[in-house]
Amino acid sequence: MIGLFALAAAAAAAPAVTADCAGGLCNYAVLKPYFDKLAAARGGGGKPVHILQIGDSHTAGDAITGAWRDMLQARYGSGGRGVMPPGKPFQGYNPRGVSVDMSAGWIVSSIFGPGSQSPRGARGLSGFSITSTAEGARIGLTASALETFNRFVICAIAEPGAGTLAISVGGEVERMELGSLITRPECKEMRFDRLQPAVSVVTEGGPVTITSWATFRDAGGVALSNVGVVGSQFIHFSRNDDAVVAEELRSYDPDLIVIAFGTNEGFAPRVNPQEYEIALRSQIGRIRRLAGRVPILLLGAPDALSRRSELLNNAPTVTPAPCIEPVTLPPLAAEPPEQPRAPDGIDDVLDALGEQAAVAKPTAPLLPAPAAAVASQPRIGWAITARPLFPPPGLKVVREVQRKVARQLRLGFWDWEARMGGRCTAVSWVKLQPTRMRPDYVHFNTAGGQEIATRLQADLDAAANAGGRW
Repeated sequence: MIGLFALAAAAAAAPAVTADCAGGLCNYAVLKPYFDKLAAARGGGGKPVHILQIGDSHTAGDAITGAWRDMLQARYGSGGRGVMPPGKPFQGYNPRGVSVDMSAGWIVSSIFGPGSQSPRGARGLSGFSITSTAEGARIGLTASALETFNRFVICAIAEPGAGTLAISVGGEVERMELGSLITRPECKEMRFDRLQPAVSVVTEGGPVTITSWATFRDAGGVALSNVGVVGSQFIHFSRNDDAVVAEELRSYDPDLIVIAFGTNEGFAPRVNPQEYEIALRSQIGRIRRLAGRVPILLLGAPDALSRRSELLNNAPTVTPAPCIEPVTLPPLAAEPPEQPRAPDGIDDVLDALGEQAAVAKPTAPLLPAPAAAVASQPRIGWAITARPLFPPPGLKVVREVQRKVARQLRLGFWDWEARMGGRCTAVSWVKLQPTRMRPDYVHFNTAGGQEIATRLQADLDAAANAGGRW
């Protein structure tokens, strides 16, 4: 237990900087173009610095990216909410900084989950698209005061027989005609002289498919986009259409791409290191081909735990040792009070009389020994339970491959697990106050999202300040 707390304290400490790593961030020199743009963002004007994070539920939920966005925008200024999937693509979707609504009449397609069974329409960066054949189907967005915007972008599919999108902002309406001789992606950009709080998009005519939309504030600052699909793996990103992804990257123009997959890969029934490495290299290469020379930061898989015995051997490595966790221990057995010994002879009587005579003044009444009271109380300790928690070995395999590929392909790499506190840290993040993870030992709550964002940014700051080492 002492070791667990020592690891957590070390993770929260100021990051140590070497020529290769700043805290958990290694290969940080490749991020120099991003650091240079960020340094010029404060008090500047024009296009904001744009961070685009692609990932799984850790990204889709926005607990981490939302806290990171708030932190950067408080420091450098708001550059808008950034890129989002269109409408409300899944139940419970609740993006920070904006509220969205979607009428009936839309069909959702996705790269993973229910919408992937019979997809309609191509999908791009967000992993989702929405298609409607109904006249008057609508999606709308209302921004918070900090995320009002003066640039709006929407990306859709132009194709034969397609309809039109009527886009209303600030009392003005512009139309995006999607009828085309060939099927191709198209993004429309609208700029405004003053900040706008809301946008409404309504279908007219034939069928339409929307792949993403975004709001930006062109006054310097930072925009941080989070596009994630719950339950997905990086291999599922290959189901997105190359032409759509390329057009969206051109329109959204990110300055840093963050890739945050690995948890679902590590929890798969079987993890093959060679197959995972091939998939990781393939998708990294694809993003580089489509995005150009944009720096990439790869986030290693975080610490996460399971009790499912079928995951004990989901990778060709040693079976993981179980984690200790807080447990209720039985009360201490009360010791019977010591019985006075009966005097055996005259010497014992004289000794007892001598002890009494030595007490010359009254004393406070003796209180009963507390041991009996404490003995009845349950105790909390740390132990391995009958059905123990453990990190699936697949997570370690995934993490090792990620680190190797990042080094060889010159990507920034952030050791998420180490910066949490190391192996089995998820136990304390769930069980101890303040709780920072949900009871599934996988997902983070608001406090945990804030903590992860803080530690990530601390390492990025340390790397940015180590410019002389580049």
